Amino acid sequence: MSASSSSAFVPIAAMMFAAGLGIPVFAALNSALGQQLGGPVAATAVTFAVGFVIATAMLVVTGFPDPASFTFERPWLWIGAVVMLFYATSVAFSAPRIGLGNAIFFVLLGQIVAAAIIDHFGLLGSIQSAITFKRALGLVVMAIGLYLARKPV
Repeated sequence: MSASSSSAFVPIAAMMFAAGLGIPVFAALNSALGQQLGGPVAATAVTFAVGFVIATAMLVVTGFPDPASFTFERPWLWIGAVVMLFYATSVAFSAPRIGLGNAIFFVLLGQIVAAAIIDHFGLLGSIQSAITFKRALGLVVMAIGLYLARKPV
């Protein structure tokens, strides 16, 4: 890690910790909204609509991107919206059925596996970081910890 990136590490790590705290909060809220509205798709539609309004308001303040940047040179970059849509809908569906803790534990396990694969191969523009024996052992320990912390259905 370079000197400039190490000074930014702590605030970025804190921001990502806060984002991590937000994942189960979002899951619980979206799940409850899905129950109130009668389905996970309705909850996800409302969530995305509110998010769209807020993000648009933020763009008004921070500035809109150059229209020329909206290209399909790398179409896979647009798949993130579909992935987020799948996450929001699946957590709203799953949490009331298997419990919030179980739903989030499986999300975390998926995140660990995907992050390791993406980093190992440097996929999707990420910094390549090979899976060493030490790192693989850490991933296995994390997966075991998630399994042990998982509440039985």
